[in-house]
This record gives sequence, C-alpha cells and structure tokens, in this order.
Amino acid sequence: MVRLLVASVLIAVCAVAATAWLAARTTSSAIQQEQGQLLSSDAEIYDTLVGYAAAHPDWDGVGPTLRRLAERTGRRITLTTQNRRPIAASTAVTVASLPARASAVVDPLHTDPALLPGAETNGIDPRAVGPYRLTTAEREALSGLADEILACLGGPGRGATLVQGPSGRPTIKLADSALDGAAGNRGCGLAALATAVPTEREPLIRLNATVNDCLRRRHLDTVKFGVDFILSRSGPPAQSCLDTARRDQLTPYVAPAALLFVTTPTGSAAPVFHLSSANTARIAGVAGLVLLVTVAVTVVVGIRLVRPLRALADAARRPVQEHQRVPVTTNDEIGYLAAAFNDLSQRRERMEDQRKAMVSDVAHELRTPLSAIRSWLEAVQDGVATSDQALIDSLLEEALLLQHIVDDLQDLAEADAGQLRIHPEPLRVRDLLDHVATAHQGRAETAGVALTTRTDGDPELCGDPVRLRQVVGNLVSNAVRHTPPGGSVALRARRAGDQVTIEVADTGTGIPAEDLPRVFDRFWRAEKSRSRRTGGSGLGLAIVRRLTEAHGGTVTVTSTVGAGTVFTIRLPT
Repeated sequence: MVRLLVASVLIAVCAVAATAWLAARTTSSAIQQEQGQLLSSDAEIYDTLVGYAAAHPDWDGVGPTLRRLAERTGRRITLTTQNRRPIAASTAVTVASLPARASAVVDPLHTDPALLPGAETNGIDPRAVGPYRLTTAEREALSGLADEILACLGGPGRGATLVQGPSGRPTIKLADSALDGAAGNRGCGLAALATAVPTEREPLIRLNATVNDCLRRRHLDTVKFGVDFILSRSGPPAQSCLDTARRDQLTPYVAPAALLFVTTPTGSAAPVFHLSSANTARIAGVAGLVLLVTVAVTVVVGIRLVRPLRALADAARRPVQEHQRVPVTTNDEIGYLAAAFNDLSQRRERMEDQRKAMVSDVAHELRTPLSAIRSWLEAVQDGVATSDQALIDSLLEEALLLQHIVDDLQDLAEADAGQLRIHPEPLRVRDLLDHVATAHQGRAETAGVALTTRTDGDPELCGDPVRLRQVVGNLVSNAVRHTPPGGSVALRARRAGDQVTIEVADTGTGIPAEDLPRVFDRFWRAEKSRSRRTGGSGLGLAIVRRLTEAHGGTVTVTSTVGAGTVFTIRLPT
C-alpha cells in the first residue's frame, strides 16, 4: 500500500502541476477576453432593459427587445417578478431551470452603479421622466429658445454644447463657470431655458410640497427646486426626502422591478470557454504523456500485486473437495488475504464435514424410532406379538420421540431462515423459573436429583415466555439427565445492569474442556454411544443458542469434569 500510494501521489502531483501550468498559460488570455465580452454584453442588456422600464409602465411589450438582445449577445435572457414568476424570455424557459441567484434586479428607480457606471448617485435612472415628459409643441419651443441662446453664446464649438434630455427638455452645457457668468451678463437668457413649462409645473409643485412635508416632519427648514431637481439648500436629510418623493412620483410611470437572469443558451449561469485547436492539442499531448507514465508505473506495481492474487485465484478455482491452501509469503494486505483464504478453506472443510455428519446423524436419529415402529407392527401383522396396551404405549413413545426430533429440526430450520417467530411480552423471571422447575420436578425426583430455584430480587424482562421456557427447559432436562442420583440442579436468576442472567448449574459428570466448543453443535453428544435414552436427540443445545440469540442474548457454558456444569444465559431486559 505504501509503494502504491507513493507512486500514485507522484503521478498525481506531476499531472496536476503540468495541467495547471499549461492551462494557466493557454487559457488566461482567452478567459480575459471572454470575460470582457461577457461584462460588456451584460452591461448592454442591463442598460437596455432599464431604459425600457423607465419609459414603460409595465413589461407587456418587452419580448421583442429581449429577442433582439439575445441575438446580438448570444445569451439567453429571462425576466421574472420578484417571486420568480416569469414575465418574458428570449426563448422558452421554465422557472426550475433558472439559476438560484439572479444576474441583476432591473429597477429604474434603484439602478446598479456597477452595471451603469454613469448612473446618478441617487440610483434613479435619468430616462425615468414620468409626468415631466414634454409635449411636441413644448419641445419645439424650447429647442428654438436653446438655438437662440447657443447663437448668442457664439455658436457650437465656443465652449457651449446643446444636450437633449430624456424628457425632451434641451440643456446647454458650458465649458466653465466664467463663461456662465459672461453669458448671464451679456443677456443671452440662459436662465429662461430652465423655467418650467406647463406640463412640468403641476408635478413640480406636487413634488415640492411632498419634499417640504417630509422636511417639516423632521423639523427642518423647507427648500425649493426647479426642473433640474437641484436643491436650494443641500444636505443629506433634504436629499433623502427629494429622492424618496421622486421615486413615489415616478412609480406609476415605470415598470415594476424585475429579476434579470442572463445565462448561456443551454441555461447555465457560468460561461463556457472554448480553447483553440492548438491549445487543445497541447493539453492532449501532456495528458497523453502523463497517461503513458501512469500506465507504465501501474503495470510495474500491478505485476507485483497480481502475482500472489493469481495464486489465490488458482486455488479458489480448484474443486471444493481439494480444500486448497496458499502460502503466506508477505506480511501486508496480500498476506492477510492469503491467511483469510486459508482460514475460509479450513472452515469450509469443517462445514462440509459437519454437513456430512449431520446428514448421517439425521438419518440415524430418524431410522431408530422408525425401525422400532416397523418391527413391532410387522410382528403384530405376523402374529408374533400381541397388540396390547404395552405395545401401544411403546409405539406411542417411539412416535413421540420421532415427533420431537422433527419439531427440533423445524425450529432450527426456521431460525436458520430468519423466520423464527418471537412474541415478546413483559414477564417475571421468578415465574419463568418456577414454571420450568414444576414441569421437570417429577423427572428430577425419579432420577433422585434435587431441583431448586433461587431468584435475587424480582427481575423482569421482555421476551417470548413459550420460547424462554423451551430454552430453560432444555438446559434443565440435560442437567437432570447427566446428574447422578443424589446430585442437584439449581436454577438461579439475577439482574446485572441492563441484563438478566439465568444460570442452570448441576453437580453432574461435567464436560471435558476439549468438548466445550462443540456443545452447541447439532447432533453432538457428550456420550459417544449415541443412545437416545442417555444422550437425547443432540439438538437441544443448538436450539437453546438460536432461541437465545433471537432474543438478543447470549449463552455460555463452563464445566469441570466430575464437579458439574454451569450454563449461563444473558438476556437484555
């Protein structure tokens, strides 16, 4: 892993460094040029739409304007309301396909100085004239007056320039203040050009009144201004009142604020930069070289990694009966894998032996009662034996033993398939032990074994009472069977933290230490005589373990030969 990691890191560092250097050199100029074009087109789009909003009370006819801008800039343009309801778009678009953040807010009363560098400081677009738009007659009259004043000043090119405003009102820009004073002294009538015409007088009077009401509420002196909206007494409070009053007055005449989304034709907010063929070829060449080095290093490292893996694959493809082992030659992950394979092969061999043994055991366990039943029935059929009550009792006993084996096998099959039904309910452990002791008291007395119970406190748990009685009953049955006359079997229970511990202890013959790991195997018996009368079916302890695990608990065993055995069950409360 260290060698592979070092090789990968070196390749990655070289690839990143080469790609970064080449990309930085070949794309920086293209990106700068593209960004400049994008900024220019975005400013053009914003300026055009702000101008449209300043001259129209709504967005109803903005569609053709959007399409012309889209054709000229190669962008997709969409306008929505503040709550992202579509207003118009250069092409069909859904709200879900729009970027999460708008490119700008188109509002002629609150313009963005970043997109309109020449905008006024108050944010009101000059093209938003509202009620101050002059009639044709007023424009012609003021234009004639402006021409006369310009001629009086010496004509164009002598420091005076005629500028036509958005409302139709002409203004004369002078080169410096000295010329302004000279023009006034010569009586050219420059001040007359700033006089309000009839269309402007009424809205100008309302605007003055609104501004002065605002100033009086702030306990400030009133002001007066003309069509140029220049205050007679400047200051932040007065300018704020004027800007607010102008916005209120212009709102009915301009389109409502809208969200502007400028995206690529595919709908992505980020532009796509295209490299030239030469730059693409250079990048491809470097990538190919890096790829070649990567392949070479990977092949060298891979050969060393694959060699032991190939041995594992060959061993895995061998027949199951051979149970192959592979040599562990390294102390790294490959060595761990080889050791795990050997362990798996060993466990598979052991499981195969257990499967064969189980098939043989099942056949033997079923054959014994079936053979007995068949022999007695044939004897009755041949007239050798008489069908009396003793024979019927013997046949019934064999049938019950056979049914017991089948029931145990069915319980184990359901547990293996995960279909073992558990019906938990609150129960007292003292009642559980007393019930089991009562059920086995007769057998214990017959065997000359003392059966006692002891419970520390009154622990409770949540479990299936039928299954738990089966668990404890199997252990008590085994303990009574393997305890000689005069011995004892004790059932003890106590609570330890969030667990309940149940112990079944006997003073029987005990289990050798080498046999303890196999006591829960199926069809395993301490006595190798395979006698049902002395050794049971060999499935009881396997069922105990599966039922305990189904309750989320564990079962363990400790034993001393000649002294006795203790089975301990731990169940969550």
